[in-house]
Amino acid sequence: MAPRANWKGFLRLSLVTCPVALYPATSDTEEISFNQINRNTGHRIKYLKVDADTGEEVSSDDIMKGYKVDTDSYIEISKDELENIALESTRTIDIDEFVPKVDIDPRYLIRPYISFPMARSGMMRLP
Repeated sequence: MAPRANWKGFLRLSLVTCPVALYPATSDTEEISFNQINRNTGHRIKYLKVDADTGEEVSSDDIMKGYKVDTDSYIEISKDELENIALESTRTIDIDEFVPKVDIDPRYLIRPYISFPMARSGMMRLP
């Protein structure tokens, strides 16, 4: 399966602007992951979304986000409200200058990314 772009936008250097997509340069697929197993039955453990007071399972359609204001008081927040407060973005990376690698703090190199130019109708195919 092809990786999905983490970000799509534009790269601008002076008067030149190029549409790009940003992909992780490394993969976590080689990492080992484990399932939790019931020691007595050998069955896989499943996590259900349940009401904290009644213990009954709750469907995904009945779940929404809320901000805790008091011990048992929440302000309900809809998806539309979250979208309305989202920060505006030009989805553009402006390059002001290039710096020597030694001037870059190593913590910014922990998770590398790679950028590819995009064709107008989608991603360009690379050989």
